[in-house]
Amino acid sequence: MDEKRLPRLRLYGAVLALLAEMAHLCWEHFHGGVLRHHILNRADLPAISNWWGLLLLPALTWHLIGRINKRSAALADGKSSALPNSVLAGFAGSLLFGVLLSSCFSFGYATLVDYVFEGLLLLALLLPVYRAECVLGFVLGMTFVFGVVLPAAIASIIAAVSMLIHRLVYPTLVRLWVGLARQPE
Repeated sequence: MDEKRLPRLRLYGAVLALLAEMAHLCWEHFHGGVLRHHILNRADLPAISNWWGLLLLPALTWHLIGRINKRSAALADGKSSALPNSVLAGFAGSLLFGVLLSSCFSFGYATLVDYVFEGLLLLALLLPVYRAECVLGFVLGMTFVFGVVLPAAIASIIAAVSMLIHRLVYPTLVRLWVGLARQPE
């Protein structure tokens, strides 16, 4: 991306995230109070207030847009200032996945939540969902239902597993396969 657009895009994204979170919390406040979410949805575990979203969502958006811009600049190699289609597809797919998971949970489809979450884990094996656009889309898709903290924690764990698989396990398996293929019989 154009070097001059980077600070503006990060700033606009962070401000938009802050305004959206403020609207979300305002709506919650006037509809029964700002929600708290128990870890693993168990009342015996600590609860995390949605107020943390005012700090976490803009900071996370700022950081991840910076990572997206850095990767997009490397992919574009000075050819275009537009985001690559792979970045847009990763963001849109993750956003839809987060919305689907949140919707299934909100409407009480516990079995479907399990299947969608298992599908996400399977996708983490096949696709590089550790990329910043995927994490941002997933967190934004789940924020209205779960707040920011829990989706960010879940996305971080899934991203770490996906990165480990795509950057360590798969290359190691490829090297082993190539090494075995070159062995004389």
